[in-house]
Amino acid sequence: MLPLEAIELDAFRRRHEHDTYWCGLLLGGCGLQLTTKLYTDRVCHFSHFPNPDGHPQLCGRRSRGVASADHLYVKAAADAWLRGRGTQAGFEFVQPDGVPIGSVVDIQLPHNRLRVHLDGAVAPDWDAEHEPVLGMSVPVDSSTLIDRWYVNRVRLDSEGTTRRVRIGTEAFARPTEWFALEECEITDRGLSTPAVERIVQARSKPSSGVWTPGKKQEESEQDVQAHELLRRLLYARRTESTGLAREVCREITELAGVSPQLQQQLDAAGRNALLWVEKETKARQELFARLGQAVAEKKTGRVKKLLTEVKTATRDGRSEKEEHTVRAASDYLAAALSAALARLDSLLEALSHLPANEDPWHLKAKVEELFQAATGIGRLGEHRQDQLALWSQRLRYTPFPPPSSVPPRTLKPQESAPLHQQVGQAYWDTRLCPHCGAKPGQQCVIDEGRRTGQTRKLPHADRLRITIRELQGQRKNYEVARIVWQVYDVPCPDCGQEAGAWCLTSGKPHSSRSKRATERTIKQDPQL
Repeated sequence: MLPLEAIELDAFRRRHEHDTYWCGLLLGGCGLQLTTKLYTDRVCHFSHFPNPDGHPQLCGRRSRGVASADHLYVKAAADAWLRGRGTQAGFEFVQPDGVPIGSVVDIQLPHNRLRVHLDGAVAPDWDAEHEPVLGMSVPVDSSTLIDRWYVNRVRLDSEGTTRRVRIGTEAFARPTEWFALEECEITDRGLSTPAVERIVQARSKPSSGVWTPGKKQEESEQDVQAHELLRRLLYARRTESTGLAREVCREITELAGVSPQLQQQLDAAGRNALLWVEKETKARQELFARLGQAVAEKKTGRVKKLLTEVKTATRDGRSEKEEHTVRAASDYLAAALSAALARLDSLLEALSHLPANEDPWHLKAKVEELFQAATGIGRLGEHRQDQLALWSQRLRYTPFPPPSSVPPRTLKPQESAPLHQQVGQAYWDTRLCPHCGAKPGQQCVIDEGRRTGQTRKLPHADRLRITIRELQGQRKNYEVARIVWQVYDVPCPDCGQEAGAWCLTSGKPHSSRSKRATERTIKQDPQL
């Protein structure tokens, strides 16, 4: 393996001064000669010599990562390990169904054969004469682990410029135990690790009062069926499958002719399983009830969370009633998302028609309402994200409130307008309503007539007056503060825009305008 750093490559070149390098056919390469490339700004690597015409050499090798030669490391390590034990073995890089070379390594031993699956390109054949040894990415189901007692795996770890082979043993409901190749042996059963020896020894002990999975030759046919039912019941509990547990409990009640000791185990396991099923069924019913209530109350966030929990808890299937609840929740979320996006687009459209000299307080309220509407929607799309970023930047450079040296805008010109137009919608329900008692965050309700209790489109006037007075008080408090000239309080010397108008740029104002505002601030109060 070529070192990746330049300083290490210098030493590598000196050490292999008289060696040559070739594109390996067993790596899927072309077999032509290579040279080393030294870089200081990126990783060093092998490279093909150019063709005689100066054009680069075309090579069919596709995989160039650190694991692309793992099949060669497995062959070399296994060969050295077996030779150290006086065993000769044959190696073959087979390509079933034309899979890339290196996916499968066959190791022919004197009395048996191993097939190493380094990736999932070829599915393991558990009924074949060879013993499958699985790579880290090759899956194995729980039933195979239960039937076979264990499965061996192979892992390669990088150590300097080489790869070290480790063998692991995986058993049902147990973590994989890893061992160095030197700790393993070849027995009549095949590849054996210390963990394999412990598992086989435990399974080979004489029967006691405690049941263990596995078939015993002296057992009757009914006892064999009983052990199979206990194994399936254990699997149902492990995978949290209540449907399978019910089916096994039913089969336990129908099985007759079992030995007395084993019958006691069956009865106890069945009772415990039914209690577990009852508990899980009740929890499942409560989960669906909470989901239906959240949809009825139109609590979007809670519906989204509960729907995720329901889908996780019902991976083994749902009844028709449960499926109806899930569809109703999904439809509600889709409708809520559509309505939220429509409201967001409406607010964006309204903001786009505001004049450039819009009252800063009104602009701020509208932008805050916009971002509040966007909260919790999730994916908004690139266009909407760009629009939100634009309005956030525009609000950042908006001069509000103006200094006292410039005649400030007040609410007087709007006093003839309706109260709900004198304050942004985002502030309508920020205070307790003295008329109907609506709490902050809740809309006002109708408190008389046939529509008593229904939500009002507009808040009560008393509630709006409280909010307007508080906003006016905040503005007055700011006006008595020290005078600081904002960027847009002065005309722009570059584009000629008057005070209060934005520069003719797509983002920030001109730097000359910012400098002029700073100079006026210092001139008026040098301590600022």
